[in-house]
Amino acid sequence: MTESEHYQKLKLELRRGTLILAVLAELREEHYGYSLRKNLLAKGMDIDEGTLYPLVRRLEKQGLLASEWREENNRKKRFYHLSEVGQTTLRQLTEDWRATEKTLNRILDYQGD
Repeated sequence: MTESEHYQKLKLELRRGTLILAVLAELREEHYGYSLRKNLLAKGMDIDEGTLYPLVRRLEKQGLLASEWREENNRKKRFYHLSEVGQTTLRQLTEDWRATEKTLNRILDYQGD
């Protein structure tokens, strides 16, 4: 495996956890799949459909999201939003993310004695 392949694998691992947090945060407001993807992209988080839809279904199965089918512009769309458990989980994960970010920044910026 080349150095670049190692980097790409590690980058993907790092990104996986952040995608969950990004999706939960974006679903503080209701979205259907395409609008969720579009809003995430507008904020700098590019996520392909093959990753997003299984992730959203998994989060719903875990009880973090709720959804309902509705018709909009003569098309049935599944709208997702955070459940109560999802709201609590998002608050906790956000606190954890911020604490981890502070710690990592101290570690990354450490210059030694």
